[in-house]
Parts: sequence; C-alpha cells; structure tokens
Amino acid sequence: MVETLRANPEVIWGFLLALGVVLVLTPAVGRFARILGVVDQPGETRRIHIHPVPRLGGIALLLGIFVPALAFLALDGAYRGILLGAAVATCVGVVDDFRGLPWWAKLGGQGSAAAIAIGFGVTVDRFTFPVLGIHDLPEVVAIPATFIWIVAIMNMVNFLDGMDGLAAGICGIAGGTFAVIALSLGSPQAAILSAIVAGACFGFLHHNFYPARIFMGDSGALLLGFTLATLSVQGLLKTAATVALFFPLLVLAIPIVDTAFVIAKRLKYRQPLYTADRTHLHHRFVNIGFSQRRAALYMYGWCATLAAAALATRFLPPRPHGELDISHTVVDAVIGLLAIATSVYIVYLLEIVKLMNPRIRRREAEARAQERVSA
Repeated sequence: MVETLRANPEVIWGFLLALGVVLVLTPAVGRFARILGVVDQPGETRRIHIHPVPRLGGIALLLGIFVPALAFLALDGAYRGILLGAAVATCVGVVDDFRGLPWWAKLGGQGSAAAIAIGFGVTVDRFTFPVLGIHDLPEVVAIPATFIWIVAIMNMVNFLDGMDGLAAGICGIAGGTFAVIALSLGSPQAAILSAIVAGACFGFLHHNFYPARIFMGDSGALLLGFTLATLSVQGLLKTAATVALFFPLLVLAIPIVDTAFVIAKRLKYRQPLYTADRTHLHHRFVNIGFSQRRAALYMYGWCATLAAAALATRFLPPRPHGELDISHTVVDAVIGLLAIATSVYIVYLLEIVKLMNPRIRRREAEARAQERVSA
C-alpha cells in the first residue's frame, strides 16, 4: 500500500491542497453569506443552534474540490461528468439556501445532477457478491439503480447535516476510507478525488465543529452526497473485488441508517416524508442530554469503526488465495464485533435509555405534538 501511495503522490497533494483551500476560503464565504443575508436563524423546527450562523459553506467546499481536481485529475469522461454534476448539485443547494425550494424542485435538481453523471458513464455496470460471483447488469437495470443510489445518498447526507460538524466529519471519514480502498483496487483517479473530498471536509470541519461559525447548507450537503455517491460507483462498485458491494454500504451506513430510521418514524406517525423534524439520530442524542460536541464525537467513533470494518474486509480477506487464513479471520472477526458492539451501544443509548427515562419520553411526545400542530 505504501508503494502504491508513493506511485500516486497526487492522492496526498490533492488532500493537502483541498484542505488548505477550504481552510482559507471558508471565512470569506461566511462573511459573503452574512452580507447577502443567507443566515440560519435559531428556533426553526429541526435547528438546535442558539445563534444566527451563515450558510453557503458549500461554495467553499466546491472550490476546495474543484481546484485540486483540475490540478491532479485526468479529466476523462466519467470524472468530467462527476465534476459537472457536482457543480449542478451545488447550484441547486445554493438556490435552496437563498430562497428555499419546494421538495419537488429540489428533487428535480438532484435528478439532473445524477443524470449528468450517468450520461458520462458513471453507472453500476456489474454486480459482485460472494458465492454469486460477478454478474454484468443490463442498462435497463444499471441506469435506474445508479440514479436512485445517487439521489438517495444526496438526500441522506442532507438529512445528516443537522448538527455542528456532523456531516463534514462523517463525509471526511468516508472520503478518506474510499481513497484507501480505491487506491488498493487500482483506481487512482477515484482515490485522488476521494482524498480531495476528505481534505475539503476536514478543512471545513475546522470552521464547522461546535460552536460552528458557518454551516455547509444544502449547497454543501448535496455536493458531498453527490460526490461520495458517484465515487462509490466509479471507484468501488466497478471493480471485480468480491465484497465491493459492502464497501459503500459500510462506510455510508450512518446516513443510510439515519434516513431509514426517520422514514420509518414519519410513516408510523403519518407525517409527510419531506417535512423537517427532530427524529434524526443527532437530535435523539441531544434529547437524552448529550452536548453537540459529545454527540458528534460519538457519531465519528461509530463511523470510524464501520470504516475499519470495510478496510479490514479489503486488506485482510479471510480467504486471500482461496484458502482460509486464520489470522485474517480472527482480525476481521474482532473488528467486525467491535463495529457491531458500537452499533448496539448506540441503539442502547438512543432507545433503551430513552425508554428508562420518562422525562425523555415526555419531551419527545411534546415535540411530536408540536410538529403536528405546526404542520
């Protein structure tokens, strides 16, 4: 792996340049947002901050991704499409940050970004799964599956962006993990862009961690969701690795679980799927008494254990040459159990602790009642 990294120094340089660009430009973008009046006010349904905070951080993230990408990427068809789609996704988010878009207009913009990437060849063209082996997917299946995946991840990251530093930290960990896996799979272009995304996220996190001085807004959330979704397709799923399907599912498990949980809650209480509420995982941490800083760190730790499980699956396969390797199997089992234990512990905190504390149950019931009245 070290030799592969030495042969592709653009991965490191892309990460560092993205980090520096976002670190430097984000304060200027924040001042620009305040001048334009694009500021998140406290007191809205799902907001938990107590002071006005400027949005439009996605503009700094976009520049932090584009500058090193133009410097270090070979812009062939697929990656040209990813960057063009990323620009469209950011523009849709900027308009939503400025004026607010109805759900159908935002969804249409997300679909346009996804369609651009697909038009440039970013599609899940094969399906690799243990035992079943490698199977090519016909276009009639590949194109809709890719479209749904990209739009879904964009919305999942957008849902996750409800607490200082949360989305930036999770996406930074995901980008770094994708970079390592893509490099090991012989996809240096995907590794470079993934490292760039990680650098941009960690640079933004310096300004966005609690107490946040700027929010990424929909412009940043849609940008990061789109980029990670397309990278998972182009850099991971298009390989012949036996467990390639598990990599994006593990690394992006937190936004996937968060969205699934919220949708289930809204269906249970017969609420519209597109309305804002306080049933996300990060809101539930706050409801049981966690500070924003502590809740974000718990979520980072959870994401890190899942990323470690993905890396262990890639670099320590139980059957590296068709025969069982005991040492690899033991390490994989330990890391897998750690990831499962962390997930179970999070469920314990968010569900069992709530059930044991009547004040928390009463507070959540009052919040749901208030949401129904406001709707």
